Amino acid sequence: MKNNNENIKIEVVNNENLRADCEKCFGFCCVALYFSSSEGFPENKDAGKPCINLQSDFRCKVHNDLKKKGLKGCMAYDCFGSGQKVAQITYDGNDWRKNPESSKEMYECFLIMRQIHEMLWYLTEASSKDISISLKLELKSMLVKTEELTLLKPDALLKLDLIMYRVDVNNLLKKVSELVRNKFYSVKKIPLKGKKIFGGGLDLIGKDLRKKDLRGENLSGAFLIAANLRGVDLSGADLIGADLRDTDFSDADLSKSIFLTQGQINAAKGNSSTRLPKSLNKPSHW
Repeated sequence: MKNNNENIKIEVVNNENLRADCEKCFGFCCVALYFSSSEGFPENKDAGKPCINLQSDFRCKVHNDLKKKGLKGCMAYDCFGSGQKVAQITYDGNDWRKNPESSKEMYECFLIMRQIHEMLWYLTEASSKDISISLKLELKSMLVKTEELTLLKPDALLKLDLIMYRVDVNNLLKKVSELVRNKFYSVKKIPLKGKKIFGGGLDLIGKDLRKKDLRGENLSGAFLIAANLRGVDLSGADLIGADLRDTDFSDADLSKSIFLTQGQINAAKGNSSTRLPKSLNKPSHW
């Protein structure tokens, strides 16, 4: 008997709107966030205070020199397109400099919108995977609900409680992760060992992992700072939330890894032979 699900087609959501478009933003990431120079930002600054490099036209005067200046925090930050959404949709093109009475509200809305857009990025990627129709339908339903949140007015945005909502999203992402990883994970391989720190992420800081089989590995939240993964095949590896600052991916294959972001890649090292998922771009400094 033919399965009726074979005729069901699930539209894959385009993630182009989830990429930062600084030309349409009002420099929210440069003013709304708390900065620490020890984390690779230009200075120590409080949330709500403009960065010293933010110009009157909302452009960064050192944007082209972030790598040379060692501003890894700036390089790794990704708003997932939330900046232009708040600037052009939530506030209809009215910026915080011309409307200082609304500036604090704008910053708070941006921080909330950034969380929503991050969830949209992961849900969009998850929906593109080779998974069951029923799971695709769950993801599509969650995508629609999450997209609707981005269109809320400021007062409604500020009232959102995203904690439980994120739990529901994470549960869906975990289901997808397990299905994808199982297709690459070998039961015969030696389990990856490492001390868990800070919320359960593996401490792999500075480790030489070139001889490890990382296909289908769960590296979510892992601390891979300055780790050596040159030439490693990371097919099916889950890298959601992993700290990839100065991780060496030269000649590595990340084309089939899951839940990577542009910000993570921008903070890592690589070369012309590094293979990335189609949704990500190779940084100019590679």
